[in-house]
Amino acid sequence: MLYLMAGILLILVISFFVSKKDKKEEPVKTQTEGCCGEHEVCESESLLSSSNNVIYFEDEELDVYAGVAGKSFTDDQIEEFREVLYSLKEEEVAEWLKSLQLRNVTIPGIIKEEALMIVSERRYQSEAI
Repeated sequence: MLYLMAGILLILVISFFVSKKDKKEEPVKTQTEGCCGEHEVCESESLLSSSNNVIYFEDEELDVYAGVAGKSFTDDQIEEFREVLYSLKEEEVAEWLKSLQLRNVTIPGIIKEEALMIVSERRYQSEAI
């Protein structure tokens, strides 16, 4: 009788570990558009550059400012950045900031603040839903 109980207990323990192992091996879901909802901060809206893909948003003219210090922009140059920023869709702003970062284009401080406000508001709206 003792061997029967030990055998049943052993089978239960083995089946427990096998079922845990099966759960760990589930394929990882990938999503190419939008947020998958599985992260606290959506990777598509992360301002940290995780890929080396430069995407242009009809802003090639800003490449002339690569390496220029953010505090040395004139009002006209700042306006060039502002025109591009406000031509973007809200969901494109974070990607645009990453693209500029990859292109070594420093954003004027005021434009950076405006862009970060747009990204922040978009995240807040997403969390509220």
